[in-house]
Amino acid sequence: MTNFVDELRWRGMLHDIMPNTEEKLNEGMCAGYIGFDPTADSLHVGHLTQIMTLIHFQRAGHKPFALVGGATGMVGDPSGKSAERNLLTSEVLNHNLNELKKQLGRFLDFGEGANAAQMVNNADWFQNFTFLDFIRDVGKHITVNYMMAKDSVKKRLEGETGMSFTEFSYQLVQGYDFYYLWKNHNCTLQMGGSDQWGNIVTGTELIRRKDGGTAYAITTQLIKKADGTKFGKTESGAVWLDAGKTSPYKFYQFWLNASDSDVKAWIRIFTLKSKEEIEKLEQEHDAAPHLRILQKALAEDITVRTHSVEALEAAIKTSEFLFGNGDLDFLKTLDAKSVLEMFEGVPQFNISKAELAEGIDAASLLAEKTAIFPSKGEVKKTVQGGGLSINKVKIAEPSTQYTTADLINDQFIIVQKGKRNYFLIIAG
Repeated sequence: MTNFVDELRWRGMLHDIMPNTEEKLNEGMCAGYIGFDPTADSLHVGHLTQIMTLIHFQRAGHKPFALVGGATGMVGDPSGKSAERNLLTSEVLNHNLNELKKQLGRFLDFGEGANAAQMVNNADWFQNFTFLDFIRDVGKHITVNYMMAKDSVKKRLEGETGMSFTEFSYQLVQGYDFYYLWKNHNCTLQMGGSDQWGNIVTGTELIRRKDGGTAYAITTQLIKKADGTKFGKTESGAVWLDAGKTSPYKFYQFWLNASDSDVKAWIRIFTLKSKEEIEKLEQEHDAAPHLRILQKALAEDITVRTHSVEALEAAIKTSEFLFGNGDLDFLKTLDAKSVLEMFEGVPQFNISKAELAEGIDAASLLAEKTAIFPSKGEVKKTVQGGGLSINKVKIAEPSTQYTTADLINDQFIIVQKGKRNYFLIIAG
């Protein structure tokens, strides 16, 4: 076994730890859990810190439990929220739960060993728990004063929207999750983000008051970007772990675009590289920052573990196509959805195939049939300067003709002005 707390510590992940937790973990294999609320049918990069925590926990020789909140997902955790979120129907919830189970299986070993990961759903123990039984068997052990003292409650009560009884009861529900796992699975540790500390210690308190037991708690740092913007968000929204929601190319680019000030923290948190490996990469990076050695190492590592080696290779080829001297043949291997994802945010123009079939010269195509250039004169000037390419081929004459035979995948024409300015013509 290795020291799990030390691992979190040197990686800069550790935030709070209950007294005697480290000593307990160093005595031998322990079971610990982290909860994931199924508010969507995919996890996103904001969940990766907790996924990595479970991975390190298992690698240290301990048994990880991933709790999917089939019950708590119907309530909603007020921690870190300024307003109550929408509640989910049971159909949506069940769909989300099934998808999350598949995703977590990519990161954790759910095999047969003593410390094999285990998935649990708190709906299994809450579905037949009546309200009266709950307030009698659980509610009587935790005072309102204790619950009101929690930051997650105080902040909401001081805010404009207040807090519903549903949300107020959340810490009792999560506390009972911990009690149930402690009682039935010998789960002595709960982990989570630093905003979960209040809910987690409610669980340890319930275990102590109800059964005189001892349980432990660890929380990790909440990830923030150096520029103050929210981690895991881009202009187009959350960065999802599901390839159908965020393509592997966009996922790869998210990590590749990390700032130098962020990447030194992120490569410790989101990869399994050793301290020695990371320090060596940092030295190489500092010697030649323009090569973005740390960003590439981070992006490659996390893309392979989240998706696959093949997905990484496709993401790199896509990047090379857009920002380097990529091969047009690569584009021909992609389906229409992948091409459109690749060029998301790029100006797009539509023309009819019937019109294109008759043949259109480059100047008319770019200045009249589309608005890529304001005039034919501008097309001519750019061509003369050697700054215009169509389908990765430099245009020598504005009179060059294009027909449906020039369509990539029978649908697209790629226009490139200079090195970085792309335009997509879609024929239909």
